[in-house]
Amino acid sequence: MSADQLKRFRGKVAVVTGAARGLGKRIAEAFVSEGGSVAILGRNVAALEAAAAELGAMAVAVPTDISDPSAVRRTFDAIQQRFGGVDFLVNNAAIGHLQTIEEADDQLLQQEVGANLLGPIYCIRAAIPLMKARGAGGIVNVTSESVNRPYPFLTVYAATKSAVETLSAGLRRELRGQGIRITVLRSGRMSESGFNRDWPEERRARYREIVKAEGYHASSGEPISPQITARAVMDVLALPCEANIDLLELRSSG
Repeated sequence: MSADQLKRFRGKVAVVTGAARGLGKRIAEAFVSEGGSVAILGRNVAALEAAAAELGAMAVAVPTDISDPSAVRRTFDAIQQRFGGVDFLVNNAAIGHLQTIEEADDQLLQQEVGANLLGPIYCIRAAIPLMKARGAGGIVNVTSESVNRPYPFLTVYAATKSAVETLSAGLRRELRGQGIRITVLRSGRMSESGFNRDWPEERRARYREIVKAEGYHASSGEPISPQITARAVMDVLALPCEANIDLLELRSSG
């Protein structure tokens, strides 16, 4: 198969949230490698611009707080002007604050629900008319294995991911017959992630102790490379339009 034949997304435009690092960056990288253009979204301007520079001319950084509906509207307007439309949306951005419900901080709760649930809703709402204008589209909502077994101190995170799965089921009904497919990617642990970079060290130590003692990581298996998961996302979105994978649960085999 020639290199040109492997460019499955030539002429297509993807939006990937939380794309400055980890899985989001690898998904954007995979789109570019297959000929697509990518708008990468995130809050950290420096990290996002650095990622876009690595990805090359087919990628553009669009700093966005997806929990702000006005910011999301402006972002999708800018993407429409830059690329002429949107074919794919990957809702990958997520925040997980390490706290119990009893001790939960108001601001951190609002950040978590805003980024993990409202953010995908705002992005989907903005993307749907652009996809309809193109005649088709694909949306991948990234969730977590923790929907089935919430990790300690991450109950709110797991709850928001469960809500995204319910949102996805409802969207399939709303969009049936309109050419827009919805897939949930339920992910296991990743070998590259900035998810825990802001956790307080004292609480992180307690988290690790409970996770080890109660066998969370043992039941999850070893972390998987995000490049593998990114390739799986490409395969899902490249399926013929009459086919859809509703739920892809991907984890390490080890």
